[in-house]
Amino acid sequence: MSHLLILAQGATPPVQGWSDGPGVVRLLLALIVVLGLMGACLWLVRRGGWQGGSRRGSRAVQIETAIGLGDRRQLVIVTVEGRRLLIGTTPMHVSLLTELAPGPSTFSEALETRLAPPQAS
Repeated sequence: MSHLLILAQGATPPVQGWSDGPGVVRLLLALIVVLGLMGACLWLVRRGGWQGGSRRGSRAVQIETAIGLGDRRQLVIVTVEGRRLLIGTTPMHVSLLTELAPGPSTFSEALETRLAPPQAS
């Protein structure tokens, strides 16, 4: 009805473009926030910081260190149920090389062991 009244008076109705109003600004801000959250989630997944709750408690198998030998071959020291194992891996094979002596579990224990005076027998 108001358009008819405006047309009857000889004026042209105002033309609204796609960029008029706060709706477009709100839409762009929402898009930026969503893309930022997606990027943060992707970054967490790639870094291994988001494991879906699997970091609770201690793991049954822990990798202490891994040394690459080239051509996808590695020497890996793992701890399984209190045992330290040296394992050799290739793309097609995993083999137990030897069982290592249990090492100190923390830096302070290693330091105490190293600085302890020799016992006289």
